[in-house]
Amino acid sequence: MAAIGRCMMIVNPASGTVSKHRIVPHVCKRLDKLGINYTVSPTRYPGHARELAREAAADSYDVVIAVGGDGTVNEVASGLVGSATALAIIPTGSGNGLARHLGIPVDIDSSIRVIAKNNVISADYGTANDKPFFCTFGVGFDAAVSERCARQKRRGILMYLKNTINEYMSFSPEEYVIEANGQVITDRAFLVVVCNASQYGNNAFVAPEASVTDGELDITIVHAGNVLTQAFVGVDMLTGLIGKNALVDTIRTRSAVIRRRETGAAHLDGDAVEMPPLIEIKCHPGKLRVLSPTNSTRFVPLLTPTRLFFRDVLLTMRHLFPNAK
Repeated sequence: MAAIGRCMMIVNPASGTVSKHRIVPHVCKRLDKLGINYTVSPTRYPGHARELAREAAADSYDVVIAVGGDGTVNEVASGLVGSATALAIIPTGSGNGLARHLGIPVDIDSSIRVIAKNNVISADYGTANDKPFFCTFGVGFDAAVSERCARQKRRGILMYLKNTINEYMSFSPEEYVIEANGQVITDRAFLVVVCNASQYGNNAFVAPEASVTDGELDITIVHAGNVLTQAFVGVDMLTGLIGKNALVDTIRTRSAVIRRRETGAAHLDGDAVEMPPLIEIKCHPGKLRVLSPTNSTRFVPLLTPTRLFFRDVLLTMRHLFPNAK
């Protein structure tokens, strides 16, 4: 295991639901104890994390640590793609999709231990009309929820659930034309999500078989159904059984084109964006160096989500009762 050289820690003070005023000193204390040489760079505006990461890569930093959620990770990773500088993640967001996919614990001390092991993998990323995503890109219902969340100041899982329910009551599927692997699919879909990683975040597995190192993207199409059948798709995401749902089809591809009738909502790693009717999707294999755990376990429907659920429960209890024996 090679020693870590210079690190830049990029912190988004606005991400997640936990104050970074408490997190950052704790992280610094742990890094000091490990003898890791680092600088702290807080972000000041949208896009600043990308700028800081590019500067770190140009200055030959060995590692850039993203402290934040999927939006922060997206910005930092965008600034590092194609460089020799590796991305490390201390997940403090509300979803933490890429970190969870990689097996990075949603716990500060445990995620720092992953960084200390300095195990680097070469990961893929995707683009939608040249805009990068590292976890998921989507149009349809999930994009509409992201757009609704972006209009509100409050964050967190409860607010996300509230917005999901409110959007579900009024959402209307639209027609898409999807070109991939020489085939053309025309479908009225509830959502179309392009996955580099296996989940949205919070262990909602939208593409359980997806891999960030296979050089391909998994496109999950949830066909339009009725209120009940579409709700069961959400249940199957949480159990890992989405691949067996009759409303769901999956395409694995290196590139695709998605067409819809008009410009509308989309999301990149959960952050709301607007996209035109024609969206070009591409996979960029092995272009991002990422610090990842050395061990990995095979995904097993029901068993893996259950194990992860109880791990999150134990972590929450530990945070609520830190002095409990």
